[in-house]
Amino acid sequence: MSPLRTRFVEDMQLHGFAPGTRHLYVGAVYRLAKHYLKSPDLLTEEELRRYFLHLTLERKVARPTATIALCGLKFFFEHTLQRDWPSLDLMRPPKEKKLPVVLSRQEVQQILSCVRTPIYRVCLTTIYACGLRLSEGCGLQVPDVDSHRMLLHIRGKGNKDRYVPLPDRSLQALRQLWRTHRSPWLFPARPRAGLTTDRSVRDWALQAAFHRALQQSGVRKAAHVHTLRHSYATHLLEAGVNLRIIQEILGHASPTTTALYTHLTEQARQAVALPINELVRSL
Repeated sequence: MSPLRTRFVEDMQLHGFAPGTRHLYVGAVYRLAKHYLKSPDLLTEEELRRYFLHLTLERKVARPTATIALCGLKFFFEHTLQRDWPSLDLMRPPKEKKLPVVLSRQEVQQILSCVRTPIYRVCLTTIYACGLRLSEGCGLQVPDVDSHRMLLHIRGKGNKDRYVPLPDRSLQALRQLWRTHRSPWLFPARPRAGLTTDRSVRDWALQAAFHRALQQSGVRKAAHVHTLRHSYATHLLEAGVNLRIIQEILGHASPTTTALYTHLTEQARQAVALPINELVRSL
């Protein structure tokens, strides 16, 4: 590892970035250096500006990809290289307002019933039953289960811990699965060639298992693992759970983020169905 990369990683560690974030930011700087075939500390502000034009106009990368690149490079140039370049404030991609895909309860059941591997099935079921992010579900450990209070301890995004309710059936499934592997991880990675593993299940493996189950289930929606979290929040709202409580369970910093789900509930659709039908009845 070069001294510059070492300094960059150390700066991110001092800032408190999670390992996943550090990995993404290092990748963003690496791709910039690869694009120009020279060390990033030798680049000019104009070259950085041209690189972002290349990402947006030529490669047409998605907004999340552009945002990760910007955040990683902004931290690298401003903190590691101590360069205050005005162009860095001009490169933020425009915000998008997209409603998430939401599955019905029946569709959730259809998909999860098609997951054949027990570790993947119980992990995906836990993600839905507790409203977890993908990384939160993969990283669960045995001490995170509080069976006396029926809570699950979650190490959340941005190093923000929280507790979420743990359903009785989920606890039973976790106990039954743990007896088959007895790992410190609730969902350990699958061992290969008879070797044991001390790693948690990989997020890409869980995504692949969900995608296979989605195809086999016959559900025709553009769903992914995070869709289970959106569906969980929507189903709680439909069941009459207070929006503030759902915000705490999901770990949202702002109630505005959680309020998005009020537009996705069955009650919201029914509330406008009658007036709309009345409007078009005489047409």
